[in-house]
Amino acid sequence: MGGGATAGSVSPWSGRVARAWKLAPAYSMMAPFLVLFAVFTLWPILNSLYLSFTQYAGTRAPVFTGLENYRALLADTRLRTALYNIGRYVLFTVSLNTVVGLTLAVVYQSQGRVNQLARTLFFMPSVTSGIAILTVWRFILRSDKYGLLNVVIYALTGRTVNFLGRPEYYMPVFVFISVWGSCGMTLIFFLAGLRSIPRELYEAAAVDGASPWHQFWRITLPLLRPVLLYVVCTGAIGAFQLFDMAYILGGGGNVLGGPLDAALTPVLYLYYLGFVRLRLGLASALAWVLFALIIIVTIVNLRLGRFAEQQ
Repeated sequence: MGGGATAGSVSPWSGRVARAWKLAPAYSMMAPFLVLFAVFTLWPILNSLYLSFTQYAGTRAPVFTGLENYRALLADTRLRTALYNIGRYVLFTVSLNTVVGLTLAVVYQSQGRVNQLARTLFFMPSVTSGIAILTVWRFILRSDKYGLLNVVIYALTGRTVNFLGRPEYYMPVFVFISVWGSCGMTLIFFLAGLRSIPRELYEAAAVDGASPWHQFWRITLPLLRPVLLYVVCTGAIGAFQLFDMAYILGGGGNVLGGPLDAALTPVLYLYYLGFVRLRLGLASALAWVLFALIIIVTIVNLRLGRFAEQQ
């Protein structure tokens, strides 16, 4: 009797069973998602990690080669060009998108009809099909005199500009289109942050004689740091994954990257290795290298954001 359960007591095992039975309906409703997630997301991710250590062309069984794919990537000059291109693209796009989005949010934060219309117009590219927008931009930037932009340039100067055929034009074109297409979403994020700042802080600063410029630097910008950090981190992650713009404006099919690889990006090069050259093992290794770079950039941004908050 001394070692058995006393009358009316509940053993730990029976308590766990009771809790599991109560949670069974929730788990059963989650099961379809978990199964689909494991089959179509988790398994491909783990399989790509294994393939990154193999030589695999899709027609034969993969052959384990250790770190050979990663050594090949370190010596790949086209990958260095792609990383250089994406580094410049991330730097210019994230910084300009943040500045432009914040400026638009400050200018159009009131609830007037003109401001509401302006916010709608700036936001529209963010919810429009990216492929459709890029197709229109390709028509606008056509290098002959039938391109919409070159029609104006030819009428004014009698010559045309080869926007999609000269290496020096690709980066400015990519940055401009990206900022134009994403500043509306950034505007919405910053607008939500501005609405969360108490108006009493501005009123007290105005009573103390602070100018609007000092109010922006001493009140608005410090209180917008969480939103600013979110915009920078998500913008950098999205910029590193640039593919559709480089594919459509930089040429498709077997001709990828534009002249002198000026439009080559890591994801576009991954596509070229995996689906044009059928070097799937090397492409998987590149995917994990890109994943590591994104993680590093995100951690650096988070650390810088926390450091700025402590100042």
